[in-house]
Amino acid sequence: MKKNLLSILSIFSIVSSVAQTNDDAPKLSEVWDPVPAIVKPGKTAQDAPSDAIVLFSGKDLSAWQNSDKKPAEWIVGDGEMTVKKGTGMIYTKQAFGDCQLHIEWRAPAEVVGESQGRGNSGIFLMGVYELQVLDNFNNRTYSNGQAGSIYKQLIPLANACREPGEWQTYDVIFTAPRFSDNGRLQSAARITVIHNGVLVQNNATLWGATEYIGIPQYKKHGLKEPISLQDHGNPVSYRNIWIREL
Repeated sequence: MKKNLLSILSIFSIVSSVAQTNDDAPKLSEVWDPVPAIVKPGKTAQDAPSDAIVLFSGKDLSAWQNSDKKPAEWIVGDGEMTVKKGTGMIYTKQAFGDCQLHIEWRAPAEVVGESQGRGNSGIFLMGVYELQVLDNFNNRTYSNGQAGSIYKQLIPLANACREPGEWQTYDVIFTAPRFSDNGRLQSAARITVIHNGVLVQNNATLWGATEYIGIPQYKKHGLKEPISLQDHGNPVSYRNIWIREL
């Protein structure tokens, strides 16, 4: 009888131990540190969150300059800035690498030209990787040169263009390339682009710097470089530009 009692107690002990282990098991996969930083979101998806750097709020071009580091000459009015033909590209004074970028753009309401001659501009991440801006609403052009493309490289997954004269949005997640000390590419740039709420580039790998003619290639540059907007001769407008460093 005593032997049977000891056996029963032993079984209860094992069951209790297993139960305790099972109760604690979820805690083994819980991570409490580090604690994510608190970021206050904007009132809408278009509004800058609390940790964003505002590059254009509609008031002035104080965050921008031309290629000679002189004041940018694009036209500012009604909360937007518009390409002034012949004044050239403009560049952020601050340099950026990995980032989340929000930018809104508008092709002219008056349709002039066709293909690449209609509402053409561009957003150059790190100054060399172009996300195309173009009016492709009922406007056929080569697929790797339309809005939402990485120019002359990556065709967008969809054409999400609004009608001419309507504001459009790009939300971009960009991972900068990495280079070794000798200039060799260690990891290529990657990009995700949402155009007017539609995914058009899905963590896509860039082939290299944008080339108008020829094969894209990587050339070593800094971990951070300015963002630039293109003067292609068309009066394309921009507004509500903000960025988060990642």
